[in-house]
Amino acid sequence: MTVSRAQVGSEITGVILKRFVQEGDRVSRGDLLLVLKSDEIVAQVKQAETALTELATSRRPQAAVDLANAKVQLDQAIREANRRRNLSESGSLSTEAKEQADKAERVARNNFESARLAATALAPGNVEEKLLRERLAALQAQLARTQVRAEVAGTVLTRNVEPGDLVQHGRTLLTIALDGSTEIRVPFDERNLPQLALQQHAIVIADAYPDKPFPARINFIAPSIDPQRGTVEVRLAVDPVPEFLRQDMTVSVNIETAKRDRALAIPNDALTNVQGNQATVLLVRNGKIQHQPITLGLRGLAISEVLAGLKAGDHILANPVSSLTDGTRVRLKLEKIPFAHAYAADSKNELPVKFN
Repeated sequence: MTVSRAQVGSEITGVILKRFVQEGDRVSRGDLLLVLKSDEIVAQVKQAETALTELATSRRPQAAVDLANAKVQLDQAIREANRRRNLSESGSLSTEAKEQADKAERVARNNFESARLAATALAPGNVEEKLLRERLAALQAQLARTQVRAEVAGTVLTRNVEPGDLVQHGRTLLTIALDGSTEIRVPFDERNLPQLALQQHAIVIADAYPDKPFPARINFIAPSIDPQRGTVEVRLAVDPVPEFLRQDMTVSVNIETAKRDRALAIPNDALTNVQGNQATVLLVRNGKIQHQPITLGLRGLAISEVLAGLKAGDHILANPVSSLTDGTRVRLKLEKIPFAHAYAADSKNELPVKFN
């Protein structure tokens, strides 16, 4: 028996700090399952947040001041260069003095351009802020990965981790059985494939609860055959799901591929020398044993149809002993057919079929 499962792991390598769930706990999507140590990442996040704060409160205002000062110095250098250029043209100033003013103007222009580029880079929404925000977002995402949360709703099946464990990416830490439909997966011999069809009804009996059979129906037949085992996977939907049913329980499945109304049926335990559709039962007639050949029809896990050799009202041994011979005297003790209630249906005496 199985349900869909989600394997939960950590996206990063780290040490488990806390575990909040254990086997059997119900979880909802988004519930916190595990927490990894995150001291180093928390410190890096704080540094990134501080860098953003400094950008807004210190570096950006300072860049604006530097740009304004550079503009003042450039304007002054331009005026001085123009003045000396005019004086040089009139012969009142040496060429060397003019060249010094031109050089000062070029330096002032370079300083202004550097200040302008710096102020632009530090402006809201521009390069520097984008880089800092991207780094902060990356660190916050890494910090979020130190918290392992449930991506699905379901029940915790297994846990493979404890606080203090070093875990790596890819390791399964928890397994969650998803809420939703419960399925039973059965590998059938491929020779039985022609008898299978979607929506066929079945009766399921858990080994731990043999007296509590429950219904199921086929909702999936694999499109391919397992080449190594020669089997085809069949899945059966269970609805409603019995309260006692547990993940990975061992169950027996009896799929109904045909049925008979008012069939004459006997327990399989009463059969001996079964060969194909022929078998023998120990018939009790007039208080004595008689080996009686019979012809079988539909076969079930617990009971089988009798086509010939017996009639309604005949008495047979439910558990025949090979040492009994014809003519042995016995005393009758009537018993009901075992598991007969497991196959009750709306139609009278429907008899499920088992595969040989």
